[in-house]
Formats: sequence, structure tokens, C-alpha cells
Amino acid sequence: MNKNYLKVDKSLVHGKGLFANTSFKEGDVIVQITGEVIDSDECERRENEENNVYIFYKNDNEFIDVSDNSLLKYINHSCNYNCDVDEDEKGNLLLLAVSTIESGDELTIHYGYEEIYRYCACVSCQNKKN
Repeated sequence: MNKNYLKVDKSLVHGKGLFANTSFKEGDVIVQITGEVIDSDECERRENEENNVYIFYKNDNEFIDVSDNSLLKYINHSCNYNCDVDEDEKGNLLLLAVSTIESGDELTIHYGYEEIYRYCACVSCQNKKN
């Protein structure tokens, strides 16, 4: 998928976000997740010492650090996410549409850890807090 289909813009969820410049239908591959492949020890070190939150889980001992990726580091969490991460048959991580996404929509994923709910700013969680 062409990265020109994506852009970074101001997010209503948090700071900046990743947005679609085109429409996607459920199941579409949006982009391959690329970055530095690191092991679990380095992942833990970067999270703890550098407060690096731009790391995707690949498997038990491989993670992808997207902090140098000019697009993917801006994907925000939402409990009502419209994208998911999956692995293809070659072992590549892919960002997939899990619902219809219109041009201009913010792309979101579920970060996949329980602590996110304390800090979550998505509409669903904000409505629960009020």
C-alpha cells in the first residue's frame, strides 16, 4: 500500500494522529509496519529508560520499534479501533482495516494492555468516566 494514502494531522484522541487519505474497506492492508527489529530485553530497556511507547509486538522475542517511522508512531489507541495488526505468511506485520474507513478518518488500534484504560482518551472511555 502506498504511504501517500496516509497523513499525520491533529487528533481529537491525543496530540497528533494517523489519518487516511483514501477509503479502506474491512480487511484491506493499509501499510506494512516497518522499523527497527529488537529483542524483548531491548524492548523493555527502551520502554523503561527511554519511555519509548512506539514499539509493536511481533512474537515472543521480536518487537518492531517504529519511533523513526514518520507515520506509524502517530497511530493512537481507541477502544473502538478501526485497525488491527496481523502477521502475513512471510512474517511481516501489517496494519489492517477492521471496518470501513473513509478518507479523513483517524486510524486507531487497541494497544492491547489493561493499563491503557486509566489513560484512554477515546470517546467510549471518556463517556464511561463522565
